[in-house]
Amino acid sequence: MLSKNFIRCLIDSNNTKYQQIFLRYASTNSKESVSDSKEKVVPKDELHSFIVRCMLKVGTRPSHAEVLADNLSMADYRGHYSHGLNRLDMYVNDIKNETTAKDGDPIILKESPGTALVDGQNLLGPYVGKFCMDIAMEKAKNIGIGLVAARRSNHFGIAGYYSLKAVDKDLIGWAFTNTSPLVVPTRSKAQSLGTNPIAFGAPALNGDSFMLDMATSTVALGKVEISQRRGNDIPNTWGVNAQGVPVTKPQEVQGLLALGGPEESSGYKGYGLAMMVEILCGILSGSHFGPWIRSWKASTTEANLGQCFIAINPNVFEDEFEERLQKLINYCRALPPSESGKPVLIAGDPERAHMLKCDKLGGIPYPPSQIEFIHTLARSLKIDTPTIQ
Repeated sequence: MLSKNFIRCLIDSNNTKYQQIFLRYASTNSKESVSDSKEKVVPKDELHSFIVRCMLKVGTRPSHAEVLADNLSMADYRGHYSHGLNRLDMYVNDIKNETTAKDGDPIILKESPGTALVDGQNLLGPYVGKFCMDIAMEKAKNIGIGLVAARRSNHFGIAGYYSLKAVDKDLIGWAFTNTSPLVVPTRSKAQSLGTNPIAFGAPALNGDSFMLDMATSTVALGKVEISQRRGNDIPNTWGVNAQGVPVTKPQEVQGLLALGGPEESSGYKGYGLAMMVEILCGILSGSHFGPWIRSWKASTTEANLGQCFIAINPNVFEDEFEERLQKLINYCRALPPSESGKPVLIAGDPERAHMLKCDKLGGIPYPPSQIEFIHTLARSLKIDTPTIQ
């Protein structure tokens, strides 16, 4: 159980040590914190440099490669392995196959004081996303809110990357994207919508924050892929086979279930959220949408993904927004846990625990399959591998 001293530190928002205490507690009591003896560690800056080298080798503009590396290395550092190194070969192949543009800049098609419509010019999704969020944040600073929709973008990596940029500027940040049709709508066995993630970040005190980053499917496809690489079974709420029947073998998954799983456990709510994201991204921006988006990892046509970014300046509303949010965060973290050894968390805490783990290890831990992936990609591109500990 949590100690009384821990509870006291957590409740006192003026105690600057409470976050570190919590992170140590969460880190030592989470399944993520138990390192596999076969794992190898790659320093974060080495991973970043490796990603840049890979993208430069296939002709990507250096500034675009840097943004991509920022996004992918952040994903693995925060524990979102499905969207980090695991996705690098996709970006490399899209540039090599010329289905993603290696150079250029997004274009603003329409603009008002609080909005913008952007043509991503088929560039790397993270570069387009950063361009759009920068515009949204500038508008939020000027008039209180900014909303930017983008068409002709590509896979933009971890959605939380953009919301965290807003949080770093003391803004509330939203980020959404549509994706290739992988999700089976409630009562269907046909893949019709993407995993369509939602990221929402809000700043609290002393660098603390609420940071939600989630797919509107039960899990992202990358988690199924990671389970397959590691030889692990999956819960029967993650995906279905071609007949729409839930399966536990990752190699049998033909479609993902919406958040909530089957209809009986409220999967229709995840289905509704996926449609909401599709409206904000695909319908609003003029991009491809729903089943008309190209198939996952297809490399013969432009993806033309739609994305949406929102920044809000909380200071145009309540003057004590950060203090009030911190009070709620502290209260939730201090709630008595239902199971010993598992403290109540808020969105962003598992990521904080994983980052602390990485800092203690001196880098990001990867299983043997991912280390081999690094070596294989380095050999194919004829570049140096990163330092591996």
